[in-house]
Amino acid sequence: MTLHVQHHISDELLLDYATGNLTEGWSIAVATHLALCPTCRDRLSFMEHTGGQLLEAVDENDSVATSANSWAAMKTKLSSEGSSRASAAKPVATPADVPVLPEPLRSYLGGDVEVLKWKALGRGAYHIPIKTGDSESQVRLLKIPAGKPVPEHSHGGRELTLVLKGAFTDGATVFKRGDIEEADETLTHQPVATPDEDCICLAVTDAPLKFKSLLVRLVQPVLGI
Repeated sequence: MTLHVQHHISDELLLDYATGNLTEGWSIAVATHLALCPTCRDRLSFMEHTGGQLLEAVDENDSVATSANSWAAMKTKLSSEGSSRASAAKPVATPADVPVLPEPLRSYLGGDVEVLKWKALGRGAYHIPIKTGDSESQVRLLKIPAGKPVPEHSHGGRELTLVLKGAFTDGATVFKRGDIEEADETLTHQPVATPDEDCICLAVTDAPLKFKSLLVRLVQPVLGI
């Protein structure tokens, strides 16, 4: 199996992770994506190195202004050098016996997918809420049946969806293993699992989803989504 991640973490989210400004729920999603994506691991290393250089250049007498300039300088560097790294990235051959759930996610769930105890969401979909010490976000594993859609919804905040097995389409865009989708209040969508196999995803949100279907909204408090 060859893994070629095409949809990556944004610079802003990766920077927050690098500087320790993400809470546990978001950090799980970013760390799991990094475990699957050599390109973003390279970006993180480059970001940390660049940040160290910029910090060394900060003038103690003008730290506020320099900090603002440093962020602008880092964004410029990431645009010029980081984008070329991403475009030059090559597919990575993945052994067939690699776990579906990489660390650190696997430790949160007590094992790989074969030991999981799924909870029904309805219409053939299942989920597993993941407990964290983070009161800001909700973290869950989702399993969507092959060829089936997620109910159409918008968002009350931010949502990260990381594909771990199978794939889903969102409009004309396909998200496969390792790909991460960032959504916010501006996006209304209905992802659909591809027909070849069930899609398993890690999803992190900081607000309840806003479903178009009245029936789904009625059961939403029970399901905790």
